[in-house]
Amino acid sequence: MSVLAGPFAIAATLLLIGGALKVIRPDDTTGALRALGLPSRPSLVRMGAGAEAVIGAGALAFGDRAFAAAVALSYLGFGVFVAVALAKQLPIASCGCFGRSDTPPTITHLVVNGCAALVAAGVALDPGVGLTRVVADQPLAGIPFLLLVATGSSLAFLALTALPRARIPAGAGRDQPSPASADRGDAGSYDFAALRSLGTRNSAMRS
Repeated sequence: MSVLAGPFAIAATLLLIGGALKVIRPDDTTGALRALGLPSRPSLVRMGAGAEAVIGAGALAFGDRAFAAAVALSYLGFGVFVAVALAKQLPIASCGCFGRSDTPPTITHLVVNGCAALVAAGVALDPGVGLTRVVADQPLAGIPFLLLVATGSSLAFLALTALPRARIPAGAGRDQPSPASADRGDAGSYDFAALRSLGTRNSAMRS
């Protein structure tokens, strides 16, 4: 069994999960693509996300050269996207990798995407790490291997979602007006001030 079997299974699992989530929630990925001036229609995002999920599932099932190459190209594309977003310092709230609005692109995304692309490229050169084949060669019916893949996938998912949020300073954005208040022109505060002024004048007239 190739030493890349475990890391490749993790990379394929993340690709499958990311694609499935973006099919369900394409809006944040649409916004990230729009920020870079790329085609960003929700229908196109869903089509690409569906292809991403199929590639991830096929890579897990077969682990052959074609699917491994597709995984490598996918992560290479993600890495280029993140690198451009970071270089241009684009104010986007989401990298779009999991269809979430609170996972801005970070160096962590760049590192994970780069490592996943390298692992997949290695499997493309030395294929044959399909999950069925790998599990058949493992002790205890492959249960320890599957647990390690599940654990690694969970940790990688957290590194790409929770870690970027944890790096945002506490309270950041609290001083910014909400979109709703901005649309109202902060009418609530102005109305309150006007009422207080009116009450003061009425008290002066009565006295």
